[in-house]
Amino acid sequence: MKIEHIAIWTNNIERLKRFYEKYFNGQSNNKYINSKKHFESYFLQFDGGSRLELMKKEEIPATKNNVYAQFTGIIHIAFSVGSKEQVDKLTKQLKEDGFEVLDGPRTTGDGYYESTVLDPDGNRIEITV
Repeated sequence: MKIEHIAIWTNNIERLKRFYEKYFNGQSNNKYINSKKHFESYFLQFDGGSRLELMKKEEIPATKNNVYAQFTGIIHIAFSVGSKEQVDKLTKQLKEDGFEVLDGPRTTGDGYYESTVLDPDGNRIEITV
């Protein structure tokens, strides 16, 4: 088995799509629109076959989670970029482009080399080797 996709609700689907395309090389399908349900979505495909579904529906409320605190449930998406140098490079680029870096790059106690950044909606992204 494998994880087929992960989905994220957003209020700004185009901004989030551009972010994952630009920084993580996501390849988007054409936007799906269901006007009867006021629903829009994109699927972005990544190397290795995993997919991210971005979804928008006006009546979905904003999250009440504090992006700086840990909480139960899904907390981050991890992208492997292939090397420590790529972790450093992408983290630096995201910071220079105005995205918040929460941690790293660093080697964790269990040996991962990673950084943690926030996407435009405040979702945690782990960038690792």
